[in-house]
Amino acid sequence: MGGSEARRTSGFPTELTSFVGRRDEAAEVRRLLAAGRLLTLTGPGGVGKTRLAGHVARQVARGFPDGVWLVPLAALQDEAFVPHAVIEALGVRNESVRPPLEVLVEYLRARQVLIVLDNCEHLLRSCAVLAATVLAATEGVRVLATSRHRLGLAGERLFEVPPLSAPAPEEVTAGAVAAERFPALRLFADRAAAVVPGFTVGEGNQAAVARLCRRLDGLPLAIELAAVRVRSLGVDRLVERLDDRYRLLTGGSPASAPRHRTLRSAVDWSHELCTAQEQLVWAWLSVFGGSFDLAAAEAVCAGEGVDSADVLDAVAGLVDKSVLVREESGGQVRYRLLVSLRDYGREKLAELGEVTATRRRHRDHFARLAAEYERSWFGPDQAEITDRLQADRHSIGSALDFCLTTPGEARHGLRLASSLWFHWVADGIWGQGRHWMDRAMEAGARPDEVLTRAMWAGAIMSLVHTRSAAVLAGAAAPRAVADDELPVPTPPPVPAGLLAPGKSRAALASLVVLTRVELACTLVSRGRPEQAVPLCREAIALCEAHGEQWARGWALRTLALAHWALGEYDSAAEQARACLRLPYTVKQHQSLARTLDLLAVAEAAAGAGSAERVGVLRGAVDRIWRDIGGNPVEPFPPGRLRRAREALEDPAYERAHRRGGGLTTDEAVAYALGEAAPQVPRQRQGREVPPEDVDVVLTPRETQVAELITQGRTNKQIAEALVIAQRTAEGHVERILVKLGFSNRSQVAAWFSARRGDGGG
Repeated sequence: MGGSEARRTSGFPTELTSFVGRRDEAAEVRRLLAAGRLLTLTGPGGVGKTRLAGHVARQVARGFPDGVWLVPLAALQDEAFVPHAVIEALGVRNESVRPPLEVLVEYLRARQVLIVLDNCEHLLRSCAVLAATVLAATEGVRVLATSRHRLGLAGERLFEVPPLSAPAPEEVTAGAVAAERFPALRLFADRAAAVVPGFTVGEGNQAAVARLCRRLDGLPLAIELAAVRVRSLGVDRLVERLDDRYRLLTGGSPASAPRHRTLRSAVDWSHELCTAQEQLVWAWLSVFGGSFDLAAAEAVCAGEGVDSADVLDAVAGLVDKSVLVREESGGQVRYRLLVSLRDYGREKLAELGEVTATRRRHRDHFARLAAEYERSWFGPDQAEITDRLQADRHSIGSALDFCLTTPGEARHGLRLASSLWFHWVADGIWGQGRHWMDRAMEAGARPDEVLTRAMWAGAIMSLVHTRSAAVLAGAAAPRAVADDELPVPTPPPVPAGLLAPGKSRAALASLVVLTRVELACTLVSRGRPEQAVPLCREAIALCEAHGEQWARGWALRTLALAHWALGEYDSAAEQARACLRLPYTVKQHQSLARTLDLLAVAEAAAGAGSAERVGVLRGAVDRIWRDIGGNPVEPFPPGRLRRAREALEDPAYERAHRRGGGLTTDEAVAYALGEAAPQVPRQRQGREVPPEDVDVVLTPRETQVAELITQGRTNKQIAEALVIAQRTAEGHVERILVKLGFSNRSQVAAWFSARRGDGGG
């Protein structure tokens, strides 16, 4: 949000190993990406399509001010979920039941982003429809896809990722080190050195390494699998064993491409070198759609003579053999299978005849987790549960897909999806939850109390949101409605026992809180805010007793709304600021936007003296909504916004608004709480400060263009550097000149250089 965060590369895993070779390939991919808006990297499994796409994405990130985003598709089985996956990867929040592709197009229409669709081959139709729809409706979006097959769209450019080059026998000569010239050898040396410190490829072993890399057709994955064996076999014995295997495997299916047979042979060989226990665990772990932790591995693999210690030993062995990738984030260790190795494991699982049984254990594990999370949600563990669900999202999707594609399992899918109601609602992804619940019903699942609770919670939050927005959008406070016109049930007193924390009481407490919040919001919307205040205070007390934050945020905002409707603007602002002090509010951007919006409303109503703050706060709010896909109901009161503009002359208000839009999340919260005050350009003696003297706010893209103008670049050169059309570059230059009030590029260069010299820019 604001500043450098807008130029982000999101979703790409941390590169734990060096990127070897591919300089020419990366340059060609960049060129093709600049020349067209849809580029597909093709090639066999294990050739390095994903790694090359990620490497290029990081290189061109500066040319996409609204971000470069990885959308991993390997875990998806449902074609209909491709738009949901893109929305989730981009951080868009769809709290409605609108078609996800419609939401996505609206979000991307005015943005400049690069979307990397990774592993499209099993979802070609949906990926093609999504790419075609998005590219037709936007100008600043580019799509980089990786797939074993092309998408088949008009305008699609293709780049077949070649294997790494390895020397022919005659190119390995005495006195020369071939590894310096051939990336296949460099890759082998790099990966072998990771298991045998100090290992190098030199005159003594380069002929053997070259023969091995040729045998493996230069496929990076196959080379990496072989390199980890150097520690136990040594290079010569490794090559000898591989030569024997390839002589035995020359009778492969003529229908498969040679490189596919090569990778298969390399994976077969790696599989044979695993222990029987490791082979079995490899097959069982293939049911995971994404990464997983050790507890999940034990739940799926333990049993039938295999205990947790056996699973741990097997996982450690598979990590050592480069079958499993170990990842660590925030002190938590997780594992994942590369796509080719996961697919291989699923073949072995099918040969064992254990696909359904293993996927059922996988489903049961996440069903138990979901039930436990639902019981624990209304309490102090909300942030931790949110992070866990985010990490397990692909596996949860895989479990749901199993339930909805396997006869007799739909009821389990409905219960799993329904028990995660708090996840779909609180994270602003209600559309995803409805997708799974609707599919379960279509598959024959019968409604139950869990579904009823989920639909009730979703409806409650939708009502609270829309009614709050409607109240704030009114020019005056709502008209009071008589009791006989609006019969409102009086809720029973909160049982004293609910004020004591504990999982056994949390579920009921959450229902009591949400009921009171909805009822309070209804009372405010019908002109009876004084009756809403005690309901909100009861809800807040319950939340505080249980250490809960999400529902407390809704209760605080509804209480602020009630005070605003009563004309108690200072109290309304006080409750909004109390909501901003909740860590969960700050972490969830839609909650943050709503709270800042309400604070701006309260401060605007407080008088003309807060007009400048209103401009800054509104700038921050608009930026947040823009980042997460927009607010379905624009809440700010038009009349009050006009008065704020009038109190602070329009140019000054616009500068305050732009400055607010450049704040980071932390800066916006600090400003709202009065802990920091961004410098808003001032006016001198009733006139606007000349552009040379003010801190004019350019957009991230305009800042890039201004810097390139300062370097003396032409419009064509700017377009090439930023991977945009020349016409687009010309438009940016013209807007910069207008915004600064300059007539030529040299003035822009002088202004930008002065800013940079003063620490601006």
